Amino acid sequence: MKINEIIRKKRMEKGYTQEQMASFLGVSAPAVNKWEKAISYPDITLLPSLARLLGTDLNTLLSFQADPTQEEIQHFLDELVSAANTDGFDRAFHMAFEKLHEYPSCDTLLLNTALTLEGLVITQAGNTEFSSFMSAIEELYMRVSKSHDPAICNQAKAMMISKHIGRKEFDAAQNLLDELPDTAMFDKKQLQSTLYLQQGDWIKAAQLIEQKVLSGISMVQSALYTLTEIAVKENHLSDAEQLAGTARQVTELFDLWECNTYIADFLLALAKEDTRKCLEALQKMLPALEKNWKPARSPLYRHLSLKDTNNSQMMRAWILNDLENPENHAYDFLRDDPAVCELLEKYR
Repeated sequence: MKINEIIRKKRMEKGYTQEQMASFLGVSAPAVNKWEKAISYPDITLLPSLARLLGTDLNTLLSFQADPTQEEIQHFLDELVSAANTDGFDRAFHMAFEKLHEYPSCDTLLLNTALTLEGLVITQAGNTEFSSFMSAIEELYMRVSKSHDPAICNQAKAMMISKHIGRKEFDAAQNLLDELPDTAMFDKKQLQSTLYLQQGDWIKAAQLIEQKVLSGISMVQSALYTLTEIAVKENHLSDAEQLAGTARQVTELFDLWECNTYIADFLLALAKEDTRKCLEALQKMLPALEKNWKPARSPLYRHLSLKDTNNSQMMRAWILNDLENPENHAYDFLRDDPAVCELLEKYR
């Protein structure tokens, strides 16, 4: 609640009229009326007396609250997504910055809000390169990149590095890369899980190890995609085929989202400019987008509190935006193919 609402609520709880409260504080009744209507505010010298009269403290009176909890942040991010879906991205963007003005120094909120807004831009506001909102979102990443929390700071820098690379601002990307720390010489999560095991806390130990598995295999899969692309550029096509096949196997062995099974094939066909293979991969990938990933059903992730996820909207937006962006020349050979256009129209 805002200060005017708190003053009114506390006054009524005490059973005071505006005239009585004004008399107790040595001010006029119209002054109290203006406070409660947010037309004006109490003089700073009156705040201690006002708080005591209303039976509260200054923190409550001034609506001061420490940084929101992780649960509160997640709830707010869910509200942003819901607002974007029902009222449009403009409304979600306005909500986000209202909240950030309320908690301007909460780096966790800043980073997660920026990540959520960027995801919404991709799915609802069109291609990120041409979105007028992206500059404001990048400003958030820049703010968070100065955080004293190393994990938050480094994640923000990683996001900025990707943007610099996308814009071919290679010197700026390298400068930020040089600021990122090398991997630690020890594995803290492994040591922590060993401690939990010795203490008999199997669930916490399993959660840490499952997080390591999911994070590690995601990095492996991303690396395989990149190696596939490099092999094509080097004209080592048999290597590229083998790497794409390995990426498929990783998806199946580690119970990842089914759509990932076809991403390597699509990227390989795209790099080779093979229209037929691209179409075949899209014919499998697009229907798979509609299927939820259910991590809790896998013994690899059953201790993690992961909800069933469906990233179809965002993935579909990425594909469509890339195809429709004339500056993305990697898709030039596909844009006029009737079969590809017909398939994409079906999933638009």
